[in-house]
Amino acid sequence: MSKESYKMDMCNGPVLQKVIAFSLPLMLSSCLQLLFNAADVIVVGRFAGSTSLAAVGSTTELLSLLTTLFIGFSIGANVNVARTLGNQDDQETKDGIHTAVSVSILSGSAMILLGFLFGRPMLQWMGTPADVIDKASLYLMIIFIGMPSNMAYNFGSAILRAMGDTKRPLYFLSAAGVLNVVLNLIFVIVLHMDVAGVALATILSETLSAVLILNCLCRTDGPCHLNIRKLYIQKDQLIRMLRIGLPAGIQSGMFSFSNVLIQSSINSFGSVVMAGSSASASIENFVYISMNGVHQATVSFISQNNGAGKPERINKILFSCLGLVTVTGILMGGTANLFSRQLLSIYSTDPAVISAGQIRMFWIAMPYFLCGIMEVVMGVMRGLGYAITPMLVAVSGACLYRIIWLATIFTWFPTQQVLYLCYATSWILTTLIHTITYLYARKHHPLFTSKNE
Repeated sequence: MSKESYKMDMCNGPVLQKVIAFSLPLMLSSCLQLLFNAADVIVVGRFAGSTSLAAVGSTTELLSLLTTLFIGFSIGANVNVARTLGNQDDQETKDGIHTAVSVSILSGSAMILLGFLFGRPMLQWMGTPADVIDKASLYLMIIFIGMPSNMAYNFGSAILRAMGDTKRPLYFLSAAGVLNVVLNLIFVIVLHMDVAGVALATILSETLSAVLILNCLCRTDGPCHLNIRKLYIQKDQLIRMLRIGLPAGIQSGMFSFSNVLIQSSINSFGSVVMAGSSASASIENFVYISMNGVHQATVSFISQNNGAGKPERINKILFSCLGLVTVTGILMGGTANLFSRQLLSIYSTDPAVISAGQIRMFWIAMPYFLCGIMEVVMGVMRGLGYAITPMLVAVSGACLYRIIWLATIFTWFPTQQVLYLCYATSWILTTLIHTITYLYARKHHPLFTSKNE
């Protein structure tokens, strides 16, 4: 297969067909990336016990909080490179790619420092139980050592998505996913390394995926070629990347902060509920990440068509992505809930843990398609070049709302069901506000005002 065959023309031809062709490999590759954590959770839950399961699961939201700011920069890289490709500006594309990879390496290095300085203190602040915190802290420290590889993969895959290539990241993650599972089994079952074993398996697998994707960019011809020996940061490209990526990162960080507060509330129910919630969240993540593949398709398609000056395709992309994400969310969320007991039993054989996980899955997995709709509308705004507006909407409509919910509704009715209900209601509120801002943007954005559709 030629290298050109991996690329996709996002600015011409049928929209829905191309969105599906773009999203499907991305969904699969994202699910494989999730298998890193899922394999960790399954192996420790079955072979190391519920305390180790709770330890690994309790770090999920904290890891997300500490990494989302920098991963948000990769969204800026995706939008920036897609725009320059749409403009057919080869030099700006080259500058954008080298700047993005340079930032990924610096971000990963910074994450090691952040993890070692704030990892355990934040676990303590979250109220992680005494029987869990030592293992959780050890798992966290090892995971952060692998952050440069994690960031290199995320930025590299963002560049390939901007080119329309979602197939090769799938191949790379397939190889890394197999390695991760094999190493998990060896380190935990054979060598009895517990949480340290699954963490080590994860960072070694992430290193493989990073090496493969950087090698792919180095072997790519034309303006998307990466010269790993001559990395540099171009000031204007960095500013453009941060203009989109920084607000996206702050927004994701605020989401994660609100989820950390929710995790603290989950911790108040004890280690059994923590373990059930961790197992359920691991399953739910497969629903979310599949829908997020459609969100990323939205950003890439809108960005390229924005750069190419084709306003007539914007609504086609929006409605195609809305339909695809709704069907995906309903099918996957409903299936996960229908087979919740069987799925949760993969993670733990404890009936109490399974029961706690089923409660969470009903209240979050079932209405998860609402989150997908929210992210698609937000993705249109990002693709059009708006950064601050979607951030403010998401922070107020979801993050701040959830914090208020915890301080009021959950305080008055402190049950698991009431706690989990804050997710669905926040998705509905935020989607409504995003829709209003998009309709306003259509009346004022240069893409729509400079020519008639």
